[in-house]
Amino acid sequence: MDAWILSARKAGMLLGAIIIAFAAYFIGSFFWKGAIATSTAPVNGEPRVINIVTGEFKAETSDGKQIEAYRWDPGTIFVEKGEPFKLSVYGVNGKEHPFYIEGTDVKGVVEQGKETVLDLQFEKEGIYRLICTTHADIQSNGPMIAYIVVD
Repeated sequence: MDAWILSARKAGMLLGAIIIAFAAYFIGSFFWKGAIATSTAPVNGEPRVINIVTGEFKAETSDGKQIEAYRWDPGTIFVEKGEPFKLSVYGVNGKEHPFYIEGTDVKGVVEQGKETVLDLQFEKEGIYRLICTTHADIQSNGPMIAYIVVD
């Protein structure tokens, strides 16, 4: 049986590596706060808030034509069946975005620079589409559709 001999130099290098690893972890966790949540946890029995924004992509094709598309961001959100929540939509790009949620009576308008807050709760599982009627298809710089996935 071979004995594993640890010299003072090897022990020092091992201890130094451990110290550097811990220092990197603690320094990194101080400066890097990780991903920014687009949803909050329920507080004091209040429904959680899910935040989305309106966004626009612009590009130029090889023949010089300007193209653009509008989007909800994030484009997919997940909620539990029966869970009450607030959907906070902030208008960033585009003057206004009239919308409806497919399969419901919910409709409204998101205006640039303003927040629209919807109190929602879905009792049936499924995928509900949040559709901007101004940008409903490619010809109107869309489709501007977000998906609300209810499990």
